[in-house]
Amino acid sequence: MIPARVPRVLRMGPARLTAGLDHTRRLDLPAHRTLHGLPEPRELEELISHINEVDMRGRGGAAFPFARKLRAVADAAGSGESVVLVNGAEGEPASSKDAMLLTRNPHLVLDGAVLAAEALGAREVVVATAGGEVAELNVAAAVAERRAANVSGGAESRVPIRVVGIKERFISGEGGALVRAVNGEEGIPPGRKKRAATSGVDGLPTLLSNTETYAQFALLAELGPAKYAEVGTSKEPGTILLTVSGGAANGAVIEAPTGTYLADVLGLCEAEIGDGVLIGGYHGAWLSAEAVETAVLSREGMKRAGATLGAGIIVPLGESTCSLGEAARVAAYLAAESAGQCGPCRLGLPDIARAMYALVEGTGSVDAVRRSVRLVERRGACFHPDGTAKFVLSALDSFETEIANHLEHGSCDRPVRGVLPMPEYEAEPDYRLEVDWSRCQGHGLCAHLLPEFVELDDYGFPSFRNVPAFMAKEARRAVDMCPALALRLAQTSDGHGGPPPKPNGSPLRLVKDGVLKKAGTSVPRLTRVPTPLGGTAG
Repeated sequence: MIPARVPRVLRMGPARLTAGLDHTRRLDLPAHRTLHGLPEPRELEELISHINEVDMRGRGGAAFPFARKLRAVADAAGSGESVVLVNGAEGEPASSKDAMLLTRNPHLVLDGAVLAAEALGAREVVVATAGGEVAELNVAAAVAERRAANVSGGAESRVPIRVVGIKERFISGEGGALVRAVNGEEGIPPGRKKRAATSGVDGLPTLLSNTETYAQFALLAELGPAKYAEVGTSKEPGTILLTVSGGAANGAVIEAPTGTYLADVLGLCEAEIGDGVLIGGYHGAWLSAEAVETAVLSREGMKRAGATLGAGIIVPLGESTCSLGEAARVAAYLAAESAGQCGPCRLGLPDIARAMYALVEGTGSVDAVRRSVRLVERRGACFHPDGTAKFVLSALDSFETEIANHLEHGSCDRPVRGVLPMPEYEAEPDYRLEVDWSRCQGHGLCAHLLPEFVELDDYGFPSFRNVPAFMAKEARRAVDMCPALALRLAQTSDGHGGPPPKPNGSPLRLVKDGVLKKAGTSVPRLTRVPTPLGGTAG
């Protein structure tokens, strides 16, 4: 069950979340109880008081006060049922801290979730994580260990624990998307925001927080506020988990006290800074080498430096890759990860990616990128378009010299090495749109609905590029909405290297002014590129 290679752990300062992991790849229940003991049930008011004393915040990125979440769920549930939900669906390719905890130290996470469930009188604990991954198997094994301990006379909590594997994508960790996935619906953000504290799993008040948050909560209950606050800063006591990858020779999940200098963490990981360091993941911001030297790892310290700590993601670029190309690659990935339910996001993010690729090729402009960004900001059902806009605008500000080189020379003479981590995908089928030319009247609606994959010629008739599987839903929408009923969707391959599709273009678009035109030469195809996830396994 436990692979030969698991997420690698390093630390600066005392071991808390990572205690015991020097000697074993995974802490089973007996080892965990030896280190941390058996937690005793606590009253809700006592727990809330302890949380407020150390100002514990969520560790999933938003830093929402955990005590306020507990109180909101308790008030909404009253004497009725509630649920405790552990968000282990990181989604973010550059983060491995939650996977590390669920794989190597799952019982600490479960202790925190069970403590909250007992204080709330919750119906169950639900742990949601990427389906089919090692983390899901390890949490299920941890739950089985607790059941077996009780069968043999142990004193483990009797609160039911359920493990749910969900389809992992960038937006899968968004609160509304996670609740929908656990409820058996499509795991995308709801069109109208719902607070999980009032209506979450099965419509019940739900305490939804990140994996690391529950582990920190268990440590706070074990140590008490005074001892918990012996490390870290006075305003943000305790330790944090950081995922360092990218241009780091010694990438790992790092446990460090808050207040640690970013430069010290990068030094531990033997990281080259290069053109900058990405903080907070693909909805985060870039820091220059100068800003890195004085940046402090805390919410307050990152704010002063011009970034947000988020989920503790740190990705140095290194010296050998094209920084602008790396940013464009991520912009294309984020466009492909749109849920596809909001027009500004579904259409606007690919426009941003195209504008970024035009900069890489030296044919675009910074103004064109900024115009594309303005069209998506504050216009989505979730934070994905705003987060993407933040990432892209930060790249424009941070890579001015690089951009100037590309616009002047068409290149910076450095390749795009894929330093920024991307997920690996299983092979998926490709599709193509086919047209009945006897019906097509050149309305152009298909090009409006699928601008990434449909191009109109000078006469208004379409030609098509292959449609990847993750856009098949939108392609079917174009088929259904065609006013002339002229389209159909056909599968071109099984995703394992099938034959290329035959050209499918308008018979009227071949020649203009005696020149054969090639469609789509300036538009990058937005498809998932299988690249290895780097830096955290070791």
